[in-house]
Amino acid sequence: MCGNGSQYKIFVNWHEGAKDLLVMLEPGGACWDFDTCSGKADLGAAHPDGVPDDLLFDPLTKNLSPLMRRDVEGLTKDWNLVFMPYCTGDVHTGNNVIVYQDPEGVEPDLEFHHNGHNNVMAATDWMANQFPGTDRLFVTGCSAGGAGSLINYHFFRSRIDAQRGYLMDDSGPIFPSGGWSAKLHEKIRSSWNVDSVFSELPPGYEIGDDFGVLNTHLAALYPDDRLSTVFFQRDFNYSRYSYERFYPDMTKEKILEYWAEDTDLMTALYEPHPNMAYYLPYWRGLNDSHCVSIISYLDTEIEEQGVDLGDFIDTLLDDDKPLVSYRESVQPDEDN
Repeated sequence: MCGNGSQYKIFVNWHEGAKDLLVMLEPGGACWDFDTCSGKADLGAAHPDGVPDDLLFDPLTKNLSPLMRRDVEGLTKDWNLVFMPYCTGDVHTGNNVIVYQDPEGVEPDLEFHHNGHNNVMAATDWMANQFPGTDRLFVTGCSAGGAGSLINYHFFRSRIDAQRGYLMDDSGPIFPSGGWSAKLHEKIRSSWNVDSVFSELPPGYEIGDDFGVLNTHLAALYPDDRLSTVFFQRDFNYSRYSYERFYPDMTKEKILEYWAEDTDLMTALYEPHPNMAYYLPYWRGLNDSHCVSIISYLDTEIEEQGVDLGDFIDTLLDDDKPLVSYRESVQPDEDN
C-alpha cells in the first residue's frame, strides 16, 4: 500500500523474447514528520494521495530516463522493463505505520504507512515468477529511487533468478554515518523502522551504527556483480534533504561543503573494491544538478576524461571491461 493506505501498483513493459530485466525505482523526495509527510514542507515526498493509474502517461514520468525508453538507442532498449512508483516517503525502504501529530496542534493526526519495503518484497515475488531464467538484472533509480535501489539490491538480487546483476544508484548515495549524514540516518531509523529491514540481511552482514557499510556488504555478498553510485558534486536537492532540517543556518555553500565531505567518505569506501565504481560529474543546470540519468545524458560529461554517463553505463553493463571510477575536478566557472 501507499502512505495513505491506498493500493500500491507497478508498471510493466514486456519485450518479446527478452531475457534481460531492468527494474527502475521512482524518485520523489522523502518524509519523516508531520510537515514533510502532509505536504506542508518545501521538502516532502511524491504521491501523498497514492499512485494514479495513468502515471506513465505523465510526460515527465514517461520521459524520465533514456534507460526506460524504447524510442531511444541504448543497451536497455529491448529489455523487459519494470517501473516501481514511489508513494511511501521512505526511499522504498520503510516498514512502519506511524502517527504524526501537527506540531501546531491545528490539523488532525496523520497516520502514515511507510510501507516501501513490503511493496518491494511483494513486487519482487511477482517478478521472480514472471521473469524466470533472467540473464541480466539491472536495478536502478534516481534520488529516492537511487537510495532504494541500493538498500533493496540484496532483496532483488537474492529473489529474482538472474545470472548477472548490476546496480546504479543515481543521486541517492548512502554515505557513512560517521559523517554529516548521521542525523538523517538517526531520524529515518526511528521513523521508518529500517532496523527491521536490515535484520533481513544475511548473517555476518549486520548494519550496526553505520549505514555506509551497506555499500561494501553488497560488494562482498555479490563479488561478481557490478555496482555503482553516480551523482553530481553540486547536487542541491538530495543534499538539502540530508542536512537542511538537521543543522542550523544552512546556506547553499555550507550544505554542499557537507556533501563534499560525505562524498570523500564514500569514495574511500569504494576504492578497495574492483566490483564497485562511482561517476561524479561536477554540475548541471538541469534540476539543481540532481539525478544524472534523467531526461538525457546531455551535460553529464567529464570533459577532462572524455566520458559521459552513457559511456559509464556502457562499461557498467560490459562484463569484459574493468569498472573505472570518475570524479570531475572542481569547475569554478560553473554553478554561479
